[in-house]
Amino acid sequence: MPLWLADKPLVLASKSAGRRALLQAAGVPVEIMPADIDERGIENRAALSDPSEVAALLAREKARAVATAMPGRLVLGADQTLALDTRRFSKPKDRAAAADQLRVLRGNTHALHSAIAVASGSAVLFEHVDVARLTMRPFSEDFLQFYLDTAGDAVTSSVGAYQLEGIGIQLFDRIDGDYRTILGLPLLPLLQWLRQHGVLVA
Repeated sequence: MPLWLADKPLVLASKSAGRRALLQAAGVPVEIMPADIDERGIENRAALSDPSEVAALLAREKARAVATAMPGRLVLGADQTLALDTRRFSKPKDRAAAADQLRVLRGNTHALHSAIAVASGSAVLFEHVDVARLTMRPFSEDFLQFYLDTAGDAVTSSVGAYQLEGIGIQLFDRIDGDYRTILGLPLLPLLQWLRQHGVLVA
């Protein structure tokens, strides 16, 4: 008996290679169809201040946008926000912005809010938000420049300007939370729902 019981793969409304890899490693077949939505515009119209609510909203909107265009398919949307106290961060636009962001996070504990939503058609069938807390060590300017040189363009591909699966782990003193949540995909709640929904073997 196969693990995946649906006749078609799960659609991932994201171009994230990390999320795709996590799903495939767990035995979930994936089809990639990135959502084309105006994330900042949606955020501004919603005027939400809670980072978990922002992440959940964007995950829902991504899932809905793709599911509406692919009727009958299960679509997974995901989003992640980073907050330091009341300040929220987006993906840095360039190396200089990444450096500025890392200087602010340095020596502090920030929260990553990772949201997922599963939609079919216009209906959201499942959603979940998980939070991880990460403490950056008080690294030197020399290390910061080394890190930026080593990580290269990858610093602009995530909300925190780091990837824990690579050199980014060197930025931290302490990590509290599920590793998959930090990578942007609360996987265990998703797998549980897929089993309950009858598309994974229970």
